[in-house]
Amino acid sequence: MSKEPIRAGEIVVFNVDGREIPIVHRVIKVHEHEDGEVDVLTKGDNNFGDDRLLYAQGQMWLQRHHIMGRAVGFLPYVGWVTIIMTEQPIIKYILIGALGLLVITSKE
Repeated sequence: MSKEPIRAGEIVVFNVDGREIPIVHRVIKVHEHEDGEVDVLTKGDNNFGDDRLLYAQGQMWLQRHHIMGRAVGFLPYVGWVTIIMTEQPIIKYILIGALGLLVITSKE
């Protein structure tokens, strides 16, 4: 994560306390404190409201230590793959098995 200031409109990768999977959403508000600390509020582009319901219990803002990085590219609908594999673990195992079979049967 660079030391560049975080700005509204940027897409960031963040991790919420108590969740294993990072989330990639857009920054909608940034509050900068005099001491240099920032509070960040995020929202998914296809969500109606902000992400406060995704944050840890009682947490209203993300701090810099929650943010893991910034998006540098755009691949539409790729996030659905992780959501489906998390909600339906059998699909994850089928995909891993298919990739393993592909590696075993491929010839150079």
